[in-house]
Amino acid sequence: MPTTVIAAKTHAHAPRTQRRIYRLRHVMASTGFGRAWIYQLMADGKFPKAIRIGKRAVGWDGDLVDQWVADRLEGR
Repeated sequence: MPTTVIAAKTHAHAPRTQRRIYRLRHVMASTGFGRAWIYQLMADGKFPKAIRIGKRAVGWDGDLVDQWVADRLEGR
């Protein structure tokens, strides 16, 4: 019975992690905060700013939100 060998592609650089845009619902679920408190923290400069992603839509950089949550969990 012949053996089949499948060669894996190799890349010169490591694959880049996919960046995500979080909508408000995801940010609220990630932080446990409500809409008003998230916007208050943004106004106080204590939470990542939302970015415009459309005419009537905003989102947050997922990496920044995830780092903010991690910092809070580590007591920073």
